[in-house]
Amino acid sequence: MSIVNLKKSFDAERKMGTTVSTKDSIGRVARNLDIGRRTVENILADYNKNCQTLIELPPKSRGKPPLRVSGDLVSHIRHHIRSVNMQGEHISVRNLRAWLLQEFSTDIPIMTLWRALRRIGFTYGRNKRRSTLKEQDYVISARRKYLREKISNRNDNGTLKCPEVYLDETYLNKNHSNENTWFLNEDGPWVNKPSGKGPRLIIVHAITMEGWVDGAELVFQAKSSTGDYHGQMNYDNFSKWFSNQLLPNIPNDSIIIMDNARYHNILADDTFPTPRSSKRELQAWLEMNHPKLKLHDDSSMLKAELYEICKKIAPPPEFKLDRIAEKHGHRVLRTPQYHCELQPIESCWGIVKNFCSYNCDFTMKGLNKELHKGFSKVSKTTCKKLIGKVRQKEDLFWKEDAEFDARYMIEQETCYSVENYINEENDF
Repeated sequence: MSIVNLKKSFDAERKMGTTVSTKDSIGRVARNLDIGRRTVENILADYNKNCQTLIELPPKSRGKPPLRVSGDLVSHIRHHIRSVNMQGEHISVRNLRAWLLQEFSTDIPIMTLWRALRRIGFTYGRNKRRSTLKEQDYVISARRKYLREKISNRNDNGTLKCPEVYLDETYLNKNHSNENTWFLNEDGPWVNKPSGKGPRLIIVHAITMEGWVDGAELVFQAKSSTGDYHGQMNYDNFSKWFSNQLLPNIPNDSIIIMDNARYHNILADDTFPTPRSSKRELQAWLEMNHPKLKLHDDSSMLKAELYEICKKIAPPPEFKLDRIAEKHGHRVLRTPQYHCELQPIESCWGIVKNFCSYNCDFTMKGLNKELHKGFSKVSKTTCKKLIGKVRQKEDLFWKEDAEFDARYMIEQETCYSVENYINEENDF
């Protein structure tokens, strides 16, 4: 379209006369390409800023945008809101924002914080006396299901019935370095840090109580240094690593604990139903598995209705990774969404990245060298301590959830008794 617009514009100028004005080049480009002047100015500014090169941004991925609040803050926010609720005190987005500013020197805009709270499963609802921030039921249910599996894997003496393996992915940029350094005021800082973050490495690894899983390290350079790093990984790459590097190197009968990344949750090929199932497939499945319902003969049933019915009565969906793990005698357990504090390997990444930031020479060769040194900073003792801290958090969640539920039941019963008393008085 740009070529067509330029051709038309040049033809029009040729018809107007033998000479063409060269003034206001930005305006001419905007008119010729039929775009706004401001757009041209922004493109040229980026072009000159990046040493006369145009950087093509990757297309925006579908689905939810990346969470603007960091993973560490999510766990602190969840703990703070739960603690304030336990004390029966009022909490709002505004005083939560003030608390974050005071405790972490982090100023998050009101609407950004509000959206983040909705994303991680909090709601602003009315209780018996006041409005308050509280977790939604699906968050509590998912966390409870996960914790039940983890606690059931413990013996009475605290040892594990089955080994637990924690896996995760992260990234590291070439220019990842410490932001601060000591210097004399009259000299100023001499560290000349390159602009931008530089190329990115994607890292996949796993830990147990014995430390890093031998042979499970995977490091490769991403095609893009922008956007969500999960977009640089896909199921094919991850499943190859999962089958070839992880499963052969972990103890027998392990529980493999991972998050809910998109490529972790690819459905098995024979899973039924899916949104792509045709109406005929839905009817055939109902006829074969539930003929007494006679829904397959009802011509008035739409595909959307049939899909909802099949989804309710069909077996739970199975994932490809789960089946691969089961073939090798293992099982997969997924952490509840936005609960990075329940993944001890997240702290391992922090140790590795901190080491790399203090030893950065702004080259990919140096980054690869320091990265492997950084892995050595996470020892067997480190993993045991981190997993022990996560177990304490699991126990705290388990206890607090039970206390919340008990308190809610008491409030409900009290409210019910008061309402009955008022009704009886009115009847009298």
